[in-house]
Order: sequence, then C-alpha cells, then structure tokens
Amino acid sequence: MALQLKIHGMDCAEEVATLKREIGPLVGGEDRLSFDILRGRMTVSAIRATDEAAIVEAVARTGMRAEAWTGDRPTPPVDGWWARHARAVATVTSGALAAAAFGIHAVAAGDVTAALGGEGLGNTHAIPWQAQALYGVAVVAGGWFVAPKAWFALRRLRPDMNLLMMLAVVGAVAIGEWLEAASVAFLFAVALTLEAWSIGRARRAVSALMDLAPVMARMQGADGTYREVSPGDVPVGARLLVRPGERIPLDGVVRQGRSAVNQAPITGESIPVEKHAGAPVFAGTINGDGAIEVESTRPADDTTLAHIIRLVGEAQSRRAPAEQWVERFARIYTPSIMGLAAIVLVLPPLVLGSEWLPWLYRALVLLVIGCPCALVISTPVTIVAALTAAARNGVLIKGGLFVEAPARLRAVALDKTGTLTVGRPSVTDIIALQGHTPEEILQLAVSMEAHSDHPIARAIVAHGATSGVVPTLVQDFQSLQGRGATARVDGQDYWVGSHRHLEERGQETPTIHAQLESLARAGQTVVALGDASHVCGLITVADPVRPNAAHTVRALREAGIHHVVMLTGDNRGAAEAIAAKTDIDSVQAELLPTDKVRAVEELVAQYGTVAMVGDGVNDAPAMARATVGIAMGAAGSDAAIETADIALMADDLAKLPWLIRHGRRAMRVIRQNIALSLGVKGLFVLLTLAGHASLWAAIAADMGVSLLVIFNALRLLQPLGEGE
Repeated sequence: MALQLKIHGMDCAEEVATLKREIGPLVGGEDRLSFDILRGRMTVSAIRATDEAAIVEAVARTGMRAEAWTGDRPTPPVDGWWARHARAVATVTSGALAAAAFGIHAVAAGDVTAALGGEGLGNTHAIPWQAQALYGVAVVAGGWFVAPKAWFALRRLRPDMNLLMMLAVVGAVAIGEWLEAASVAFLFAVALTLEAWSIGRARRAVSALMDLAPVMARMQGADGTYREVSPGDVPVGARLLVRPGERIPLDGVVRQGRSAVNQAPITGESIPVEKHAGAPVFAGTINGDGAIEVESTRPADDTTLAHIIRLVGEAQSRRAPAEQWVERFARIYTPSIMGLAAIVLVLPPLVLGSEWLPWLYRALVLLVIGCPCALVISTPVTIVAALTAAARNGVLIKGGLFVEAPARLRAVALDKTGTLTVGRPSVTDIIALQGHTPEEILQLAVSMEAHSDHPIARAIVAHGATSGVVPTLVQDFQSLQGRGATARVDGQDYWVGSHRHLEERGQETPTIHAQLESLARAGQTVVALGDASHVCGLITVADPVRPNAAHTVRALREAGIHHVVMLTGDNRGAAEAIAAKTDIDSVQAELLPTDKVRAVEELVAQYGTVAMVGDGVNDAPAMARATVGIAMGAAGSDAAIETADIALMADDLAKLPWLIRHGRRAMRVIRQNIALSLGVKGLFVLLTLAGHASLWAAIAADMGVSLLVIFNALRLLQPLGEGE
C-alpha cells in the first residue's frame, strides 16, 4: 500500500533532499518516495502498515514533523494558534530582542558608533550583561527552527544551509560578536519565514482549485424532494438541483432548464457558455441566472476538476532541467564553501603569520554568504508560479519539464479536425436548381434528414432549426446505407444523398458534375436533393475553420515558430482548403496514425523541438513522439488529459502562442534568479577576502537576494504584459 503524510516544515528542495536521504533507506530506496512541495505532502509507495511509525519518527529526526494525510485534503490539524504562527513569533521576538539589546549597549557605550565598534575579543568596551542576555535570547529565538536541522546535518556529516548558519552564529558568539550573531540569527529567520510565506502563497493559489468544489450538493431523493449531501456521497446517475449563482458540484449533463455557466475555473473561457438539456457541465463551474437540473456522470474523485488538482500536484515531481541543475550544483556548492572557509581560517595565519581573529571572522562571513538559500528556492518557486498561472488560464501543464519545453519550440504540427476546425460539420451554402428556391430545398432536406442520425444529417437539421424551419411530416422514409435516403413529402417522392448516389441514379448532368467537383476541391461535402425527374438543389456542408485559427498561426510565427504544418487524415482537397484559410506553411494529408508519427520524426530531425497539437486520442502516437504533446479541448476527456504533456482545457487555439510566451517568460525569470543569486555571492566572496564584508551585511544581502528571487518568481502569477 502507499502511505501519504503531511510534512510540516518542508518548504524547499533542501528539505526534500534531507528527507530522501533519511527515509530512502527505510523504504527500499529514494525511488519509492515522491514529494509535493506545494501541498507539503510526501508519498511512500509499497510499504507495510507497520513501517508508518518508523517513518514518522525518522521525519522527526530531521527537524520536521509528519501527520496523516487523507484524500486531497489533510486531516484537520490538531495544532493550535502557536503551532501555526510559531515561526513568525520566533522571528519577531528575535528581531525585537536584538534591537533592545543594541539599545542597552548603545546607552552604556555612550553612542551608537561606540556600540558598533565595541564588540569582539580583547575589546575594551564590555557589553553590559543585560545586553548579552538579550542578544543570547535573540540568537536562541532566531535559531529555534534552524538548530534541529543543523544538528541533524552535523550528525550525518551532510552540510546544508542550516548548518552553515548555525556555525556562523556560534562562531560569532565565540569571538564576542554578539550583535553580529543576533543579526545573523534574526535575518536568517526572516529569510526562512519569507521562503515559507512564498511557498504558502503558491500553495494557496493551487488550493483555490480545491476550493472550487462545493462542500455540498442538492440531490433529488426517491420522493422527488431535494436534500443536501456531500458530493462524495452522490452516486452516478443522481439528479442534482443547481440554483442561480451556485457552483456545480459534480460533472454531469443538464436534464432540465437553461442557464449560462461560467467555465473559466476549468477551461479559462472568459465568456459564460449557454447550457441547455443535453449539454455537459463540470464540477467547480459557476451557474448563471437560471436554475438547472443536472444528472451526475462521474463520482466526486473522478471529475475533471479532481483530475486537474491531482495532476497539478503530481507536476511538482516532474522537475524542470533548471531545477535539476540547481540541485546538483547545490550538492557541490555547499561543501565547497565550507572547504573555502576552512582554508581562509587556517592558511593565512599558518603560512603568512597573520592574526587568527580577523581571518576567523572572514571565514564566518564566507559561511553566511555561502548559504545557498536564494539559489535553491529560486527555481522551484518560479516553476510553481508558472504552473499555477497556466492552470488559471485554462492550460494544464504536466510538470516543470513542460514549462521549459514550449520556450524552445521551433516547429508546431497541428491536426485539422477539431484543432484548426471546430470538429462539427455545418451547412455553408444552399444552391437551388431547376426553378426551386433555397427555402424549399432546406425545408425538404430538414424534413427527410430529421429521421437520420448521420452527422451531416444532424448538421442540416440544426441549420434548419436556426433558420426557423419546422420539419414537414414525411411518409415511407427509407435509409440507404452509406448513400442517402428516400421519402414521400406532400405526396411526392424525393431523395437525398451523396455524389455517389446521384451518379447511381443516373441523374447527373455534365454541368452538375463540374459543379460538384469544384466544391469538393474547395473542401466542401455536397448533399444532393432531387425528385424522380431532376436534381432540385445542392447543400454544401463543411467543418468550419475556428474563428481565431488564422490569427493563431500568425501569432505563432510572431512568437518565433519557424514552421507550422498541418497533419491530417482527411483528403488533400479539404486539407489544402483549410490551409489556405489559415496560412499554414505546409500540408500533409491522408495520413494514418503511423504516418503522423513518421511526419513528426522528420520535423524533429529538421527543427529539433516540435509540438504536436491534436485531440489527445487519435493523435496520441504522434504527440508522444513530439518534444511536447498538446491536447485541444481536454475538459471532460480523461484520455486527452492523461495522454498529453500539456492540455488546453477549452477549444481555444489562442492559448498556443500564449503558452510559448509564458514558457519563455518563465525561463527568463529562472535565468535572472540564478544569475542574481550567484552574482551577489561571488561579489561578497571577493569583498570578504579583501576584508570589506561583515556578518550582518552578508546575511542581509543573502536575505535581500532571497526576497528578490521570490518576488521575481511570483510575477508569473500576473497576466502577461505587452511584448512579453
């Protein structure tokens, strides 16, 4: 069985690495562990129930704390106010006591300047015992949550940023630099508090997804009355009443009523969608101004919203290359800094005969500036913010790896049906012949096709309904499989069918044949209608191009995409007609799924990084072969969500160029954060070796960089600006 635990104190990759090293040997290897930093969750696969206590105890040894996790929400916490706010209280206490101690010291020394210079071994200005006591308590408060983790790192001989900080604090106390020690402890506590806050903000952003699901549903009972129950208790097939303004509790189908539903939380669509009997609805979406009765089609743990929540959580374990690089770098960086500090401490006094105290101080400064906190947190916070911003825009990205991938795309392959086109045929023209009128042709066609369930027949009937046509009663209706149908209307025999059926009837003239061939080359499907003596008219049907398809293709080129290609199984005439309307660079038509895979492989060989955009089912092999697979209109489709690397929850092609710009923006932020973190540290290393850096300035700089990278990363939660 799998064990899931809520881990208190797990806020960055450093804690994850510690848990892997400690828990991995207990459960048979680190590969059995997975972590969700966003929700502070650790999952252990394939363990015995008797191992749970040992795992909880092992977590406690690291300075963190574990408790049971059930479902997508943790069990109600048993902690009180203190447990929730202890870190902030300890940080404020440390700062207040350090300030009070410095005030006492300044009064005793005569002025602030004397107090700043009145510390250290051999100094003539003794610090009052009251100030020392307050400084000591400030150090304890600031290091309260750091010391257990530092002690664990020391016992395991695995240096981390917590050990670096505690060594610097203890060293400062040992040489009498009480103000420096208290300042380092306080500022590091502030940095950790801010780090926890930044992760908390990202957690709250994702938790907002969970809050979309209502806590109750209004279910119809056997007696026809409604009662409020938990969505988890609603069986598939139950009837639910959703009043105006309420959130829809479960995925389902509207059975009664009409309303406009705000689907933005799931699909990112900004305009409410009209819903009527037979229309699908999704859990977490918001009903408009009409009451609707919904029949549930999925249990609470299998809704589209539940899939999104689960996949956003799982995405954290699929780390971006930049995250993996930072983790590998930090493993080398921290021990290297400790080694450099040891050299700075020992080499100048032993080789050059310098005094020990100044070089001990510089070694302590190196330990402080060597803290990899800003570097370690910069990339995970950026990735979390990018994933959350995408989810808000109706784009489900399956991990940090696929945040970066769109930023490097050079070619995009698009399926035709359902991607560049709407995916549903509709009537485009009615051509009347032999003295008939278009209205007469439509009336006859609707009356006959109302008895058929063929997609083209449904398109004609739907067009008639939009035009206000009421079907006429027909007699002797007979369906001709694959060809058309015949019927008697108002006492006269009529037929409706394909070009092939027209040829079989022997009623095709050279003029009509040329007309039909011309329409076919333009990508139109033609339905002919006639009587026993002649062809009365033609109805053209096509799968219309999405309104924003051409604009999207242009936007992809503006975003730096070198080549846009259509891959379709449809006939070449229809494909080229759509390509002409959308300004596609090239077309490959009449392809089988294996042909699409080969086409994508050729694109990858030529361009390196390629996206395949399709419906997530028929195009799955090609999507899997591409650098990144993108599913269109995945809301409500398990297969599409599970197959693709990225899922566009609504049928909105405009999200493609947005996704590329969003990925590039995230990559810019990652590079900025890494460069800033390493640049400031490199500068302070030089200042330290030159004797121009202090402990408090080093930790202030480190905290400042941590703040900058956090706020820079959280910019991704804001909408994209012009030119980004």
